[in-house]
Amino acid sequence: MFSKSSLIAFTLLSCLLITACATKKEFKETFDTEKPWVEQLAQLPPYPDLNNLIPLTVQTSTDYQHAVDPESISIGDDGVVRLTLVSRSSAGAMNINYEGIRCETNERKLYAIGRNDKTWSKPRLSEWQSLDFVKQFYAHRELSKNLLCPDKYPVRSKEEAIKILKTGKNPSVFRFVK
Repeated sequence: MFSKSSLIAFTLLSCLLITACATKKEFKETFDTEKPWVEQLAQLPPYPDLNNLIPLTVQTSTDYQHAVDPESISIGDDGVVRLTLVSRSSAGAMNINYEGIRCETNERKLYAIGRNDKTWSKPRLSEWQSLDFVKQFYAHRELSKNLLCPDKYPVRSKEEAIKILKTGKNPSVFRFVK
């Protein structure tokens, strides 16, 4: 019925087909999803001009006022929004920090602390901290969740970030305000 050469060809073809199917990667394995995240090096911006800050409205019970230096804003390829945050108490005490917000994980990192002589100093601790459980990070949570990192993705550009900060709302984020 079948010739010997036909059976050998059929057997070889079957073996090749089985081998090809066994070594084929699944569709999801063809993407580079397991690539580890790598943080970019942060470049310190010039010391902020306190007359050029954008006020930040934060719903909190503290007496601090917060503002962002628009000239310091950068959006990195690593998904981190870096900016200078200025916080001032009602007594006049002021903190100036250059920080990063990692949108994907909702974390912040302190890169530098502003000094009275208008220079930057290195912080003792500079590591990623979750914004979810630290009570004092009101301004950071507002920046991350409602303004600069909608759906855990950073805004596209410095210009977009400035526009959002000036209006006090991100059009992609729905907020119920009393």
